[in-house]
Parts: sequence; structure tokens; C-alpha cells
Amino acid sequence: MLEGILKVKKAFFALVSNGVRAAPLWDSKKQCFVGMLTITDFINILHRYYKSPLVQIYELEEHKIETWREVYLQDSFKPLVSISPNASLYDAVSSLLKNKIHRLPVVDPLTGNTLYILTHKRILKFLKLFISEMAKPAFLGQTLEELGIGTFHKIAVVRSDTPLYTALGIFVDQRVSALPVVDDNGRVVDIYSKFDVINLAAEKMYNNLDVTVTKALQHRSQYFEGVLTCNTHDTLESIINRLVEAEVHRLVVVDEQEVVKGIVSLSDILQALVLTNEEAD
Repeated sequence: MLEGILKVKKAFFALVSNGVRAAPLWDSKKQCFVGMLTITDFINILHRYYKSPLVQIYELEEHKIETWREVYLQDSFKPLVSISPNASLYDAVSSLLKNKIHRLPVVDPLTGNTLYILTHKRILKFLKLFISEMAKPAFLGQTLEELGIGTFHKIAVVRSDTPLYTALGIFVDQRVSALPVVDDNGRVVDIYSKFDVINLAAEKMYNNLDVTVTKALQHRSQYFEGVLTCNTHDTLESIINRLVEAEVHRLVVVDEQEVVKGIVSLSDILQALVLTNEEAD
């Protein structure tokens, strides 16, 4: 939990040190949670004000979160979406997809306390663990191509020499969560995700967003085992297993030459499972 009176720099350092992508934001005046502070907020503020003649980045980091939120993020800051612990898992998935959010706080209706934070990753992991106890749906044996799962048009990519500021602009404008890094032939060589952006706070690199994506990726705080890929002939079950076991948020869909053809994300998978269930009913 982060308080609105906490300074922006310390708030994002707190995310970095705890290895999390977001935290509930507490308003001490209202005595309630008012939203989530996320890496997307960090990206929006960096991109909007990095080249601004009126505001210096180092000035922004000294502001309190509540000031930052009210003045600089008024167009992008979303009100808190939460769910009761008595709600069904189906309701939770539906809320995540409907509101296009990646984290759903489970809030005690009596105390107003945040008990847990549900994510796509946790829900899919739960489904994989307990799917053996249920009758396995036939569609799990179908391929991505057969099911039409994933994004395969206008895939946002960057190159190794793409300036970091340009990459942040793609995150803001296209609202994607990761950018495959490709070579001159379109083959995937790396991936730059929103979570990688938080390393700018840890390394104090946000004053120089003109460096290349490759340079920025040298500051990854976690071990990187390479880009995880799949192809359109992989079954949904194998895709789910790969996502859960690797604890990643997406797979890059490639052809036989490793050329990027699409992206399949956790939200794509959960949406497919929910819609399939609805159609089956």
C-alpha cells in the first residue's frame, strides 16, 4: 500500500524494491483506497513531460503522489476498480476484461481493507493447477490458429536502435504491454516490456530517454532467459502451460524463421476461456 503523501520517487522505488508492478493508493484524507499506482502511470508521466519546456523530470519526482495524480495524470488516472471476496472467479475475470485492467484488488466490504490483488497470472495459474480435477474442454486441444486467439495485425515492434522515448510513446499511444525487439529481417531478438521501464527509476536513467532500447535493456534487474515464443500450431493447453511455468505475461508468436507474427497474452487466454464458456452455455 502507498500513501498519497509519499513522494513520487520513493513510491516507484518502493515498487522496484518489492518487485511489483502496482500498489493500492491510500488517501489519508478520505480514509480509503482511491486507485492503483502502476508502471503505466510512470510511463505516462515520463513520456508527457520528458521534452516539456515547462516541467523538469527531477522536479516531478519531488512531488507528492496526490499532487502528481491530480495535476499531471488527471486524463489517464483510473478510479479504483475492486471486487468483494465473496464474488465468483468468473466475476473477477469478467471485471478484469471489461475494465481492461491487469490488477483487481479484493476489498473487504466491512473494513475497506485490501485483502489480495488478483492478476491474470494468478488466475491462470489457479486454473492450470485445478484443471485436472475437471472435465477437460475439447478446445484446449485446438491450436491458436483454429481458435483465433491472440493479436496478429499491426503488431507494435521496435528495433535495437529505437530510442527509448519512442518506445515509451508506443506504450502510451497503442496501449500495449510489451514490444518485441526485431532485427532487419523482422526476427525477434529481445523484448521490451512495461515492467522493464521501472528499471529506469532504479537506475535513475529517466533523465536520458534518448538512449536506445538495447542500452535500456542492459539495466534489467531480473534474470532474463530470452524471449519466449510459440507458433500458431501450438495447442491452447501447451500455451497455458508455457505461460504459467515461465511466469510470463505473453508469448511472441513467430514463424519457422523466428519472424514475429503476433502476440498472445494472458488476457487473450482468459478472454478466450470466458467467451468459450459463454458460448458453450
